[in-house]
Amino acid sequence: MDGSRQVRILAWVTAICLLGDSMYYIVLPLYWKDFGLDALWQVGFLLSINRFVRLPLNPLVGWLYSRMSKRLGVMLAVMLACLTTIGYGCLSGFTALLIARALWGAAWSLLRIGGYLTVLETSSDSNRGQLLGSYNGIIAFGSLIGMLAGGVLADVIGVRPIALLLGAIMLVGIPFAWKYVPSSQGGESSVATKDKIINSETTNNPSSKKSIIQRWSLAISHIPATFWLVLASGTGTAIVFFGVYLATLSAVIEAHLPGPGGTITLLGATLGAASVAGIVQAIRWAWSPYLSPRIGAWSDGPRGRLPLYTASLAIAAVALALLPLKLPFAAWLTLLLVAQLTNTAIVTLTDALAADAATGSSRVAYMTTYTTVVDVGAALGPLLGFALLGQLGLAGLYQLCAGLLFLLAALWAAAIIRARVRA
Repeated sequence: MDGSRQVRILAWVTAICLLGDSMYYIVLPLYWKDFGLDALWQVGFLLSINRFVRLPLNPLVGWLYSRMSKRLGVMLAVMLACLTTIGYGCLSGFTALLIARALWGAAWSLLRIGGYLTVLETSSDSNRGQLLGSYNGIIAFGSLIGMLAGGVLADVIGVRPIALLLGAIMLVGIPFAWKYVPSSQGGESSVATKDKIINSETTNNPSSKKSIIQRWSLAISHIPATFWLVLASGTGTAIVFFGVYLATLSAVIEAHLPGPGGTITLLGATLGAASVAGIVQAIRWAWSPYLSPRIGAWSDGPRGRLPLYTASLAIAAVALALLPLKLPFAAWLTLLLVAQLTNTAIVTLTDALAADAATGSSRVAYMTTYTTVVDVGAALGPLLGFALLGQLGLAGLYQLCAGLLFLLAALWAAAIIRARVRA
């Protein structure tokens, strides 16, 4: 089967699996008492625990993919995603939902790393960015549909019926994964290569036993210098966009809406900050399937990814620095859309740069490491953001994020200069 078709089908399977998670982010903060929760802190914990469990799981998943087929891994992920979403409709209480969210974290690790490996195996330098853009763009449909289903249908049929309905729909992903996801293994990683040495050592010295973590440490020690900059970018941009920006978007919007009490009247309806934030996010998810592949294709061109990536980081830094300021509403709204556009570009291009560095025998170790550091940034972002918000305020917090993006842009600009000097 054509490699691009494999990537698209796996992306659609992943998008289907995202329905329940996206729905949950919308309905849990509003209907948390219906889920048997006692306090709001439990809502925040449940919405973040899936990211934290992925930190120790990602290396294990990468190790498993070097020893089992992607088909098996993806099918397991689909089944876990179905069970967790159905669990949202059946389970009640903090402990039960905590287990369900942790299982979803495991499912996402299997889906994300399996998707990256499929792109790596089916792409070349001439189309890797385009395929990753298509992959990320299709996944965005799952977030869009899940958000709309949670926001609209939950009020009509109830939160538990919508969870059961989405869980049943997600079962469609199982036959697609069985038919279209390749049965090959994720490829020999540097961990697998080290196994040969370890097995040899064990033969000569039976007492020499190394754990998975020790083997993984050996693999990570062989990561080239360029990839460390990719890891820094993945961590930094995840802190900013998946963490601070996402967690404070409603507050920033509320401070700039022109109506009384942070509202705006649109087509005769008065909308609050939460509704506007949902619309803004929906617009981004809606354009992502069209823009992400094009951004990736542009970066596949003769000029490469780095100039476009560096420019995106710099533009995003300017937009974030200006967003908290008091500006005319039309100008501020344009700035917000620019921030959303650069967010789309940066996510696609960071993934593409990681994939570029991960080609070869160590691709499993590289992409697992990259996925893990992105999860670290996404998990730490809200905690750091709310910890600093009281001290710095929105303006200071966003300026700090802008400074981080400017630093990353400067580091990549220096990398471009060094590459041209060497050429």
